[in-house]
Amino acid sequence: MARDLHRTGRPEPFGARLLAAMDARGPLCVGIDPHPSLLTGWGLPDDATGLAVFALTVVEALAGEVAVLKPQSAFFERHGSRGIAVLERVIADARAAGALVLVDAKRGDLGSTMQGYADTYLDQRSPLAADAMTVTPYLGFGSLQPVIETAAANGAGVFVVALTSNPEGRELQQAVCADGRTVGTTVLAEVARCNVGARPLGSVGAVVGATLTEPVADVASVNGPLLAPGIGTQGGRPADLPRIFGPAMRNVLPSVSRELLAAGPTLVGLRDAAARLNDACRRAAEPTR
Repeated sequence: MARDLHRTGRPEPFGARLLAAMDARGPLCVGIDPHPSLLTGWGLPDDATGLAVFALTVVEALAGEVAVLKPQSAFFERHGSRGIAVLERVIADARAAGALVLVDAKRGDLGSTMQGYADTYLDQRSPLAADAMTVTPYLGFGSLQPVIETAAANGAGVFVVALTSNPEGRELQQAVCADGRTVGTTVLAEVARCNVGARPLGSVGAVVGATLTEPVADVASVNGPLLAPGIGTQGGRPADLPRIFGPAMRNVLPSVSRELLAAGPTLVGLRDAAARLNDACRRAAEPTR
């Protein structure tokens, strides 16, 4: 998919493109998570053929409707090379229809290996190039530099895992560092440092779960997009978001997958479910705008 270029010849930053997409289409991000149970629920076989029907139906239904589609790479990888071929087509078709694509890969490594992941998902010459990818910072935030630099050069985005929606994450993410900050708070501060001076929104985002029970301090200082997974099946609700994110609601990208995907396999069912959730997320953000 071609990139808008500034007068400098550089691609338009992801943060600006995302904000424009959210303004035009609403804040909802829809995960494409082809769980075996969802394939079965749609009457499809749990193989690469069923995967293709499932994923491409979601793209057909929603790529022209929502701001962001988020394929979870693991559910494509489990089908081998044929599954990766489906992922490649999902990315291309969704972007061609106007959606931004965030590959949920949660890669975390260092050096040349991390550069390889960046080249795969963010370098626009790659057949798997998307608009953004998720990464984990637990080999040290500096290990993410190849991804952050590759993203900037390609007008792409990075979402760094900070405070997640799963209860198992608390043991690590809420551990206290020597300076008194939690690990999660330290990650948010590093993300904020990447976005200093970015306008209208930085391109390095953070993953902050929609099921958190307490407000996230200083989250507005991130100055980047905030991916909020956990809406729906995991128990998060759009109405919970202002309590968690406060004045940062403008930058929140609520993410839903299984609850919405269960509304398939019809295009109408998927679109109606997405419209309802998108409207609920818009209403939740309204008092903070």
